[in-house]
This record gives sequence, C-alpha cells and structure tokens, in this order.
Amino acid sequence: MALRKRVLSIIVIITILSILSSAVVFWEEIYSLYGYSKAALSYYGSTGQEVKNIQYKLAIWKYYNGKIDGIYRYKTYMAVRKFQAKNGLKVDGIAGPETLAALGLPTGQAAKATSAQPSSNRNLDLLAHLVYGEARGEPYIGQVAVAAVVINRTRDSRFPNTIAGVIYQPGAFDAVSDGQINLAPNETAYKAAKDALNGWDPTGGALYYYNPRTATSKWIWSRKIVKVIGKHNFAI
Repeated sequence: MALRKRVLSIIVIITILSILSSAVVFWEEIYSLYGYSKAALSYYGSTGQEVKNIQYKLAIWKYYNGKIDGIYRYKTYMAVRKFQAKNGLKVDGIAGPETLAALGLPTGQAAKATSAQPSSNRNLDLLAHLVYGEARGEPYIGQVAVAAVVINRTRDSRFPNTIAGVIYQPGAFDAVSDGQINLAPNETAYKAAKDALNGWDPTGGALYYYNPRTATSKWIWSRKIVKVIGKHNFAI
C-alpha cells in the first residue's frame, strides 16, 4: 500500500513537471514569434536585475513610485505603459527591446554598427559639451532630446555620419558658433548624452529643434513639429 502511494506521488510530480515544462516552452515560442529576446524581455511576474534596472530608470523619470525590488508587479506594469505612451512606443506593458532601448538599457540584441555609437569616450565628451552649450537650462528630458537630434542626424543621409561631423557642420548649432561648446559640461549633461547614446530618443526621431521665441529663420518654421519639450520645438 505504501509503495503504491509512493508510485502515485512520483507520477503526480512527473505530470506537474511535464505541464510546467510545456508551459515554459509555449511562452518561449510565443516570445520568439513576436521577435522578443529572452535576455531582454520583462513582463508582469518577471523578477531579477533587469526589472530592478527598469524600476530605477522609471523612478528617476517619475513614472514609477514603488519599491526598487526587482519584481514586475502592477505598479511596474503601469509605469512601463505610461512610459511607452509618452515616448510613442507600443503600449503593452511589456519591456521588450524597443522599450528597453528607450530606457537606455541593454536590449539583448546585437547593436547595429553605426558611427553614432561611440568607439571611445570622445563621442560622449563631445556630445556632453554640445548639450551643455545648447540646453543646460532645459529640463533633463530636453537635454537628452538635444543629444538625440545629433544622433538622429548621423543616421540620415542628408547629414554627416559622425557625431563630430554633425556638431561641427557649419551653422548647425549656436553653441559652436558662439563658443559655448567649449564650456565644461556638468554631470547632468554627461548623463543626458549617455542616455541618448544608449538609445533614448524623447523626440521620436526629430532632426531639428529651435526656440520659437528666438528663432528667426523662415525655413526652420516650415519644418513639421513632432514634439515640444521645454522651450524647444523638435521637428523633422
């Protein structure tokens, strides 16, 4: 009788493990089908360091006010949705590659080899100088946005394909013309430049920005505005 009970218990355990294993395989296939990387996918119920990193970023940007505990619960889910909606991403509450990139976190995907990616600290340093010279009075997201415009230009065939080439293109930035690019950047400017280099683009792809109170160029006013952040209009 005891042996029979033990055998039945083993059968039950094996059945449960088989069901769980099948569920894991099923969800992995679903994530693969939709192009998600297991190394870069956090969702309701996920735990670990990646979730902590997501919570930390969202907390800094005032989307999340819960504990940084590495557990993807309701507050984290809703914060991710708010961030996605604010940044023009698919609003699904899942921190997949696009959302992680917008947060400035590793996406688990091989980065495309582009000249916008720094091969050393030179790109970061130069971009931070521009951010400080152009946008030090702007809110943090506005400083990231200015840096993002530079990076967006490196990917557009109408502009130079390097950060230095974009920044020093004649007449491109007032900070270069008036010498403010030579001012020493503060920590915030470096952080904004780094976030932009890591993939955060609050502008949604803008190639231009201007202050409507001071802009005198008729041409810049003809560009389509895609976002207003701080004192700047961002356009394409």
